[in-house]
Amino acid sequence: MGSTSLDDRLWNDVVLAFPILGELPITHESVPIDPDQWRSLVYALQKNEMCHFIEDLVVEKIEESLRNKVAKEFWREIESESCVDGFDRFKKAVMGLARNYVSFLPYIEKLEAMRNLLNSKRKIHGVSDLMSLLKILIRSTLHSQLPMPKHLSVVEDFYKLSFKVFYYSDKTDRELNESGEDLQCGGCSETVENCKCDEIITDFHNINRILIQLELLERLAGEVLTSLIHKQIESHVQETCKGSFDVSFIAPLEKWLDSVVVGWLTRLYSSGPECPVTQEKLNTFNRKLHHLLYETYTRTRIDQLFTIIIEYPDSDAAIDDLKVCLEKTDLRPFLTAKLTAALQSRLLHPGVNTPDIITAYIASIRALRHLDPTGILLETCTKPVRQYLRGREDTMRCVVMSLTDEGPGDLVDELVHGEESNQENPLNWEQWNPDPIDASDAKENKERQSWDIISMLVNVYGSKEIFVHEYRNLLADRLLVQYSYNTEKEVRYLELLKLRFGDSQLHYCEVMLKDVYDSKRLNTHLHSEPNFGLKIQEFEVTCMILSAQFWPVFKEEKLELPQKIKEHLDVYTKAYETIKGNRTLSWKPHLGSVNLDIELKGRTVNLTVTPTHAAIIWYFQEKDQWTIDELSSVLHIPPTVLRRRIAYWQSQGLLKEVATDTFLLVEESSGRSAKNIAVNDMMCEDDETESIMASAQDQREEELQVFWSYIVGMLTNLESLPPDRIHMMLKMFASQGPSAVECSLQQLKHFLDRKVREHKLLFSGGFYRLPK
Repeated sequence: MGSTSLDDRLWNDVVLAFPILGELPITHESVPIDPDQWRSLVYALQKNEMCHFIEDLVVEKIEESLRNKVAKEFWREIESESCVDGFDRFKKAVMGLARNYVSFLPYIEKLEAMRNLLNSKRKIHGVSDLMSLLKILIRSTLHSQLPMPKHLSVVEDFYKLSFKVFYYSDKTDRELNESGEDLQCGGCSETVENCKCDEIITDFHNINRILIQLELLERLAGEVLTSLIHKQIESHVQETCKGSFDVSFIAPLEKWLDSVVVGWLTRLYSSGPECPVTQEKLNTFNRKLHHLLYETYTRTRIDQLFTIIIEYPDSDAAIDDLKVCLEKTDLRPFLTAKLTAALQSRLLHPGVNTPDIITAYIASIRALRHLDPTGILLETCTKPVRQYLRGREDTMRCVVMSLTDEGPGDLVDELVHGEESNQENPLNWEQWNPDPIDASDAKENKERQSWDIISMLVNVYGSKEIFVHEYRNLLADRLLVQYSYNTEKEVRYLELLKLRFGDSQLHYCEVMLKDVYDSKRLNTHLHSEPNFGLKIQEFEVTCMILSAQFWPVFKEEKLELPQKIKEHLDVYTKAYETIKGNRTLSWKPHLGSVNLDIELKGRTVNLTVTPTHAAIIWYFQEKDQWTIDELSSVLHIPPTVLRRRIAYWQSQGLLKEVATDTFLLVEESSGRSAKNIAVNDMMCEDDETESIMASAQDQREEELQVFWSYIVGMLTNLESLPPDRIHMMLKMFASQGPSAVECSLQQLKHFLDRKVREHKLLFSGGFYRLPK
């Protein structure tokens, strides 16, 4: 080629200046040349119009050398299966690449000198700067022969070890190795005597300087660096915040990020020459790392949010951190989905008691109100909880109990301060912020801001009337089960509830408490007057007199009291009629309590039991043995109920079943009881604690019977009516008062159809009428 285009002398001068063009094996050694000879050579090439040809030829030979030797050596070193660890393999490969790069520099410098003499700025591969062209050729050749991602593990080993050394470089403490004999360096994991941390740091700077110079750092190690930093941040956040919710971690985490991670990256980039581009990259990396830190910390706290809520208010520091993080990240939808799923999986199943669900719901209200004052998170995340609670029969009773000292949470202060806290914070336009993007319309927003814990608990069913109705039943249970005239606590609760729901809603409850107070005063008066004859009775009788129309419906249970008991009650009734004139008493014999002293052979047992239990044991003083049928006939109690009541006396060791449905009084004490032991103040309890109020189903049937009398009256006067007209008239006349139960049109149709099947109504042409 040289003999056809140039004479031998000129070609020899070219080969002398650029040995890489020789026919001998490719060499990177370049012989220095005299400046005058170099200038003459350049002008000779220019004269023959061969400058561009020589330039392209040298670049082509460099590409060939990179492709056939340099790149293969680099990747061969990376992939070698030697016992050398990844740090040393990556170091050796990069150092070899640096040596090859340095060997190409004389050729590039001579080509640049030739360009300067000729004032040429010709572009090769779109680049006019030959030094930049060399770096591009190195990068492109290396990536053209990039092996499988196996090399990433080697690069990761290099930077993982260097990060570990940097992390422990400022630590003075050392830890024992597994054998416990030699002290071990926390950075390089070598013994203290053989510590290689300084050597590793030096190699770290040298390798990074080379990679930055060749612009290979981000191409070879960018993915590894990002992954490594992500893992370090996640690991540190998990280790730092594990199980601790009462301390804020944002400031310590930011300090760690700036001092450790950003400090390590600064050292990494400072290995190369300083330039504005490098500083800009560091600033960009710093912003990304802070965002990554906030995102990682936010995800960690969201994963722990259910526990944080349960431990609130002790975990208010974690809530504050999460509130700050949500403003800096876009993880609000993730929080909503995660918390909703956690509440459903950990609360909303039959294995969790209703009081526990309500306790968690109350904690959720408090914590999420703190986290998001707009109430949107609270409304969205707790919606499944409200729907689930609405399906449980004992929800409202547990809610009512939670407002007293008997419930799972103390909410009495909420009754006093709940409304005040909402009214004492008027809207400040300077602090106003728009609702988040997932907010609903303005009307619902206003309702959300007025919600507090009590309102949300009551609104589980969407009606205050249901809450008041349940409270009335619970109040009646407390007053009539305990049979205590001390109503101070109940009056206090009632006054607090009146602040919330108003006097009209709770008027019936006021009458109930007044009945208890009046009964106490009346009993004292009747027993203090000798003319009424109550003092000379064999045993004392006191009575709780109730205004029937203001109390809930009682559970009906038949009971025929012994004659002597009825005589005592008649004396009390006459005394009452003497005072009240035209009023009398209608006794509920199955309600109340009886204090008994049972005298047996060598012992006396004192018990407080229900009238039914007292009547059963009363008849055993007439004869020692009774059958179920005999007792049922005298007490007028169904045998199944009677047998359950007798089980209590069996458990006390006073009755024994000697044959099927035949019971005998046990006079002598068993081995477990000593003689002459007085068992005081024992209250009788069934296997299950039962309410003395009628169940919802019983009350519903009673309510429908009231409807039936109205319906018969309507159809008697108007002959025939469609169901919607009947429903409208019932709502006007029959569904009034706190004890009324609403009846929907669909329920009314079912009720009327049942009456048709019972042949009490006729249905034709969409109209109901009475049969003739």
